[in-house]
This record gives sequence, structure tokens and C-alpha cells, in this order.
Amino acid sequence: MANLSQEAWTEQLQNDPNAIILDVRTPEEVSEGYIPLAINLDIYLGQEFLAELENLDKSKNYYVYCRSGNRSGQACAIMNSLGIENAYNLEGGFMEWEGDIVE
Repeated sequence: MANLSQEAWTEQLQNDPNAIILDVRTPEEVSEGYIPLAINLDIYLGQEFLAELENLDKSKNYYVYCRSGNRSGQACAIMNSLGIENAYNLEGGFMEWEGDIVE
């Protein structure tokens, strides 16, 4: 797992043809806005969240965020333990995001 600054996360994401963006916030949080093309997997779903992670393509690179960077950091660690090697946590999360958002 790598914790990346917003600048590094964005730059790496833009140059990665194998990238998938994961938003691990709750549906209520997502309804307030999200990063374009993000897939929502609520980390609070517990076993259902784990099952969804196990179905992910392990060959992809995952750019993960939450509200502040804490839950996404946990999600990246869980992903690594499931064999997903390339999981990148957005430091500061959506609260500090300065890029495009979908409202």
C-alpha cells in the first residue's frame, strides 16, 4: 500500500491505463459528491465489502479514497492482504480533494 499526496495520486492516476478508482465511503457521503469514474464499495458493509474486494481484478491498479484518508488506508491494507498489490491511498481524502467532482 502506498499513501500518496493528492498531486502524486492524481498524476499517477492520469498516467495509468490500468487504473480503477474506488470510493469506500457510505452512500450518504457519495451523494454529496464523488471523483469522476469512481466505483463505490462501502467499507462499513463488512463481510459484503470483503466479498466485493475478492471479486476485483488483481491485475488492476486501485486508487482508493474516503472522506479523510483513514478508511481508505484500511481498505488498501485489506486489499493487500487479499493479494491486490497495487492499492494507492489518497492522503487527506475527499475533504481535501481539489480536482473534478460529480455532484
